[in-house]
Parts: sequence; C-alpha cells; structure tokens
Amino acid sequence: MAGTQPLRAGWRATLGVAGVLALAGTINSLRNLRIVPSARPGTASDATSNQSSGHGGSVSILLPLRDEAHRVRPCLQALAEQECLEIIVLDDNSTDGTAEVVRDVLGADPRLRLITDGSEPPPGWLGKPWACARLAEQAVGEVLVFVDADVVLSAGAAEAAASLLDDAGYDVVCPYPRQLTAGVLGRLVQPLLEWSWLTTLVLDRAARSRRPSTATGNGQFLVIRRPSYDAAAGHRAVRGEVIEDVALVRAVKTAGGVGGMADGSDLATCRMYDSDLELVHGYTKSLWSAFGSAPAAAAAVAALGVVYVAPALGLLFGPARTERTLGALGYTAAVVGRLAVATRTGQRSFPDALAHPASITAFGGLVAESFRRHRQGRLRWRGRPVAVAPRGSGPAPR
Repeated sequence: MAGTQPLRAGWRATLGVAGVLALAGTINSLRNLRIVPSARPGTASDATSNQSSGHGGSVSILLPLRDEAHRVRPCLQALAEQECLEIIVLDDNSTDGTAEVVRDVLGADPRLRLITDGSEPPPGWLGKPWACARLAEQAVGEVLVFVDADVVLSAGAAEAAASLLDDAGYDVVCPYPRQLTAGVLGRLVQPLLEWSWLTTLVLDRAARSRRPSTATGNGQFLVIRRPSYDAAAGHRAVRGEVIEDVALVRAVKTAGGVGGMADGSDLATCRMYDSDLELVHGYTKSLWSAFGSAPAAAAAVAALGVVYVAPALGLLFGPARTERTLGALGYTAAVVGRLAVATRTGQRSFPDALAHPASITAFGGLVAESFRRHRQGRLRWRGRPVAVAPRGSGPAPR
C-alpha cells in the first residue's frame, strides 16, 4: 500500500491542476462570448449604419469551386440575395458539371463572372490558395469576401460582415458560421473548432498580437480589406499552406494588420461534411500541419487529454472520494464551457456537451490518423495530393 501513495498523490495533483485549467478556460470563454465581434444582417452599428449601403457597393464575393455540383446550389442561391458589387466564381477544373449549376442559378445575374479557363496550380501552390489568388486578381471591390461552397449566407450577410471590419477596427475578420453536423463524429468533433478559439485565446488581445500562435482564421467565410490583402501578398504568401486561412490571417498581422474571429452564427450556416467518413478525410488531410510538428501535436493532444479527459476518468474510476470530487469539478467546468459556447452559437448543447471528454479523445485519434496518412503519402483532397510546400516557397517578397 505504501508504494501506491506517491501514485495516488500524483493522480490527485493531476486532477487538481486539470480542474483549475478547465475552470480557467471556461471563464475565458465566458468573457470571450461577451466581447466577440458579431453582426446580424441589416443591423449595422451606429458607427457604420450610414455607410452600410456603401459597403455593398464595394464588396466582391469570391467563390472557389471544385467538383461541388452536388451541394453548391444553396450557396449560390444565397449569393443572389447579397448586396454586392460582383460575384466571381472560379470553377477549378471540375468534372461533375459544377459550372452548369453556377450558370443555372446565377446565369442571369449581371454581377456574375465565371472563370473556367482550366489552369492548374503552378509548382509550390496548393489548390485552394491558387484558386483564391486567381479570384482576388479579378476582383475590383475594396472588400473581398471569400466563401466556401458549403456555406449558406443569410440575406444581407456579406454587407453585414463587411461592416464588422469597421465595427471591430479589423483588417481581416472571419465570421464563424453556425455549423450543421451529421453523424456521431460530426456531433463530437465539429463543435470543438469554435470552442477551441473561444476557450484558449484572449480574443481582444489576440486580434492585435503579431505572435504567430495567436492567429486564427476560417476560410469558410473570410472578409478582408483589399489594401490589407495586398500588403500581406495575399494568397501568394500562403501558397503552400494546407491551412491557408489561418496562415493568411497571420500574414496580414505580420504586415501590420489587425484581425481574427467573429461570431457569424446569425450570418451563415455551414455543413462541412455529410457523413463521418467525409469528416475523417477532411480532418486528416490537414491536422498533421495544424501544430507545426509532430512533437508539438503530441504535446497539444496530451495537454487536452490531461485537462479534459483525466477529470472524467477520475470521476468514474477514482478509488476514493477525493479523486472523484476533483474529477467531478474538472468535468463540470469543461461541460459548462461547452454548453455556453453551444448555446450562444446555435449548436446542439444537450446532451452533446456532456460528451466533451469523448470529443477530445476523438480529436486526438484524428490527429494521430492524420500523421499516419501523411507519413504514408496517402493524403489527397479533391483528387490532388496534399503536399508539404517545397523549400523556398514561403511568403513572397513584397
């Protein structure tokens, strides 16, 4: 028995630290939910209400598409309801009739410009940055609004999102859409995306910090001032990045800009995946690059496990009341944070938040699988390989 005492003491200490960190994260998320920039269509603030009509006339909506005929129609129908200067769509060598769907929905709209020249990404470029760069080259608006095919904007959302730049004093803003999930993994893992930045960052400081670790972005719905985009070298600066949206925000901040995330749950919805299998393919194509290195990824997953999985284990399997109590406190703190984020952003809150330890465990498994597939050279997306950027293909000189 004496030999188990140090182990029990270490376990109790771990549970105590986990509870403190979980509580700190929840307190931070509650603060962030009060201050996070947000907007609703047609409700621009007093500071921008007199300019809102001007925003619509200076907005270029940019939509990159590759084999999206099966799901892009709702996105296109929503774009028709936006007040904007132009809608530029790039059909990136689709083989499924995507361009025909675009013409069918928006063909009569004089704002539409459809690019279908069949150019492939040059060496050193990944497909998404190449498509976005080509769209930006064609745009004439002072505000660029990048939208993904799985995003459906509310009427007036593009203009309201553009007004967020003035409201928040940002150069780039990513209004995070309300996520629509499918499958068990979808319900477990998708909510972690928004929960993570609301829990781990101090948003007002992160938006103005130039530290790379504080950069957050979301290419599903990304709004940027044209001068800031050009000053950061745009998507050319992130041409080899798998997670190009975060890298673009980082490039803007490195160039002296300000920006980050916003609550876009009233502006847009996004259904990224229709099944658990799609989710696995989507996450594993990029998670290997999300943390910078394999050791950093292992450390991050381990830290999440200690803070958010260990308390549940202590609650369920603690050998004594002390361990079970500490576990209950840490688990409750985590669940409260998940509930708060879900309630504010229109996600499923109950019983999904109760499965937070399972969410963290599933995420860790996806990280491991992503590294496994990357080592085996098996990662592909939309028929193209997902490759590390060649040496020397970093941000271009300006």
